[in-house]
Amino acid sequence: MEKFFKLKEHNTTVKTEIMAGMTTFLTMAYILAVNPSLLGNPVCGMDSGAVFTATALASALATFIMAFWANYPIALSAGMGLNAYFAFTVCGGDLKGMDEPWKVALAAVLVEGIIFILLSFFKVRESIVNAIPANLKYGITAGIGLFIAFLGLQGAGIVVADESTLVKLGDFSEPGVALCLIGVLITAVMYHFQVKGYILWGILITWVLGIGAEMIGWYVVEPEAGALSLIPSFTASSFIPKSIAPTFFKFDFGWIGENLSQFVIIVFSFLFVDMFDTIGTVIGVADKANLLDKDGKLPRVGRVLMADAVGTVAGSMMGTSTITSFVESSAGVAEGGKTGLTAMTTGFMFLVSLFLSPIFLAIPGFATAPALIIVGFFMASSIKKMHFEGDTADCVGGYLAFLIMPLTYSIANGIMFGMLAWFGIKVCTGQIKKIHPIMYVVCALFVFRVITMII
Repeated sequence: MEKFFKLKEHNTTVKTEIMAGMTTFLTMAYILAVNPSLLGNPVCGMDSGAVFTATALASALATFIMAFWANYPIALSAGMGLNAYFAFTVCGGDLKGMDEPWKVALAAVLVEGIIFILLSFFKVRESIVNAIPANLKYGITAGIGLFIAFLGLQGAGIVVADESTLVKLGDFSEPGVALCLIGVLITAVMYHFQVKGYILWGILITWVLGIGAEMIGWYVVEPEAGALSLIPSFTASSFIPKSIAPTFFKFDFGWIGENLSQFVIIVFSFLFVDMFDTIGTVIGVADKANLLDKDGKLPRVGRVLMADAVGTVAGSMMGTSTITSFVESSAGVAEGGKTGLTAMTTGFMFLVSLFLSPIFLAIPGFATAPALIIVGFFMASSIKKMHFEGDTADCVGGYLAFLIMPLTYSIANGIMFGMLAWFGIKVCTGQIKKIHPIMYVVCALFVFRVITMII
């Protein structure tokens, strides 16, 4: 372990890394419930059991690549947002009316993954990461912090939708809201007293409190409303992994030949969101783990990006949407994870989930929400590193990155606004010579993205 992961060099221990890996898994285990639900809905029509298995296997594979090849504490799985785009925009929109539209969507994910492998091999994505100005990187990290905190608040029902103001406070009489706030308090107190594994303990204690609320009748189980039982239910069949046969290698290339231009747009959309979600996540997690070098660059970033590219190709073959780096990895980093041993633990937990799915699927959103809220607090602290004086492009670009990200519910959108503002101000203030050539290409892609969103 020491020689392979270089634990002493990173000032960490096996116990710390394993605890961090388990924490990361618990904060992202919701994807094992959400992905089958999204891709298995009638609009998309995939086999939910097969999607569950495919998601777990592809997540484990990609995370192991990250662990053993890149040696970073970053876990990967089917990206939130990308799976919704897969199910509702592609299957339910672009391909609406087709029989089994998901087969074309999986083909698009396959092509996207292959393109990413080529881009990663030729270090195009690596060059993009390293070309982003430091102030933008800090803004991206802070924005991700606000974004994941918002995910936690939303998942617990503390923040809910409102027609007039878009968002408002949720109902404090709801058990999920109250228990989440108690969980935040418990986690924060344990952090104050430097309790080892405080984030993981916060998740588990909040879950146990939820089980107690269910037993006394406060938390009411209503499957049709999405309120599932918090008490794991085991049957003999629950220990047997579901087969991926219904979705394995199920591609439909026939439609593509007759609708090439439409297929290209679908692939580009997957490509765009995945690329910049991954870049933003990698920068944010690496910054909080102090993995960036003195120039703000991430060593071995090419291997990091290759992990999600290979994972995406493998996932499409098994039958799941785009695999990408998960921002919840920052929960493990906050727990002390610094090496690939953290990722290896998370990957192992994905394999275990194949046999113990009732346990992992019973942990509710309000139990993992305190972890996301507290981790958001740590990541948002990167705003202290930002410069709000000096070069206007750097200042405004970084500001827009962390502002737009949570407000548009997209890491990619935050990066897009930040970079386009940075580029535009640089040009308008006569600093064209200071713009890295890669940034011209990146901004051109963002402009093209804006055009495709308009037409």
